[in-house]
Amino acid sequence: MALIAPSMLSADFLNLGSEIEMVNNSEADWFHLDVMDGRFVPNISYGMPIIAHMKRTAKKTLDVHLMVEDPERYLEDFKKAGADYLTIHYETGYHLHRTLTSIRALGMKAGLAINPHTPVEMVQDIIQEIDLLLVMSINPGFGGQKFLPLTYAKIRKAKELINAAGANTLIEIDGGVTLDNAADIVAAGADVLVAGNTVFAAADPTATIKKLKELTK
Repeated sequence: MALIAPSMLSADFLNLGSEIEMVNNSEADWFHLDVMDGRFVPNISYGMPIIAHMKRTAKKTLDVHLMVEDPERYLEDFKKAGADYLTIHYETGYHLHRTLTSIRALGMKAGLAINPHTPVEMVQDIIQEIDLLLVMSINPGFGGQKFLPLTYAKIRKAKELINAAGANTLIEIDGGVTLDNAADIVAAGADVLVAGNTVFAAADPTATIKKLKELTK
């Protein structure tokens, strides 16, 4: 069964407390938190202060995805804010091994994200340093985009690399996850599904999370 990580970027921030409680009381496994700087991606979201406030009431894993330039500057800040998983982008890193090692040394799980145009093979040499491989299934920056079908082949290739290395890396998919494609994504080899609009735009978000869990058994 896959882990379900509702993306709080799609939540109603005027009612953030109740949105957090909904996720707490649902069958979701993680909170997925997208941090955007307006430079690496053409959007700005939220940062450490919001995450720190969320940590006070969130009862589940905080999965923080940094879509920012120079992420190594902020590792300690996100640890203090409450991140459990901290994911940086392959496309931003000149010293990926050092940054991933630093994330782990701070007591967090280390994640590495790849954009749709980045071949999975690019992470082969550091796969054992990665707790979480986030495969972007849309172009990063905005929610509500359609899932890119090329992602299925990337998931299968990523699973091959992980198995060949004897690693325990989880594969996370972010972007365009719906009730229609969730089962196929997991069948390809994904372990964690990020769902934003699918959850928060639903008439019954709790029931939708439950359905996603059932579809990925």
